[in-house]
Amino acid sequence: MIPPEENAAFVWRMEDVLDVYHRPQDPKRPLVCLDERAVQLLGEVREPEPVKSGKPRRVDYEYERNGVANVFLAYAPLEGKRQVWVRKRRGKAEWAEVIQALVDEHYPEAERIVLVQDNLNTHTPASLYGMFPPQEAKRLTEKLELHYTPTHGSWLNMAEIDLSVLGRQCLSRRLPGQEALDREAQAWAERRNALGGKTDWRFTTQDARIKLKHLYPSLQG
Repeated sequence: MIPPEENAAFVWRMEDVLDVYHRPQDPKRPLVCLDERAVQLLGEVREPEPVKSGKPRRVDYEYERNGVANVFLAYAPLEGKRQVWVRKRRGKAEWAEVIQALVDEHYPEAERIVLVQDNLNTHTPASLYGMFPPQEAKRLTEKLELHYTPTHGSWLNMAEIDLSVLGRQCLSRRLPGQEALDREAQAWAERRNALGGKTDWRFTTQDARIKLKHLYPSLQG
């Protein structure tokens, strides 16, 4: 539930993101949605028994906790491509590293990357200036057109859809460490990219003004 005093900010950010989603595709300004999730790393206490004729694979209910890792996922919905990075944590250093990779490795020809993400306090140019020399931070910042989903509006980030698929298809089993998680996540991304599936986002600003009318502030006379 969104508090009434936050409605105006929610509506402003929501309409901004929805308008971005309905821009025509522009190779010079690729649309990229960025999201992240924590993954608990779990090891086996006893080796699972392999599948035998007429019997399923048997796994002991006990497991070993090996900490937490973080998966960053960048999804280009108009291209049907995604990139994943597995890191130990999700701080400003890790976000800055992902941004640098997007700019220099994945979209080096882009004039600007139109980036949709949630509004964590680490997801700002300040993190770039905190991790890189000023000239590098400025260069990266000028390659970004930032758009933030509103608080309580994570459903507006299309990368969240792919993170959900990643969770169901790849993260529903025990992964003992960061290396195993990275290996599985990269293999998943390669398979998804090979399929070339794109997202046909149809919810528009006009739809929001009708279906989410209750979120819009009432004008005071």
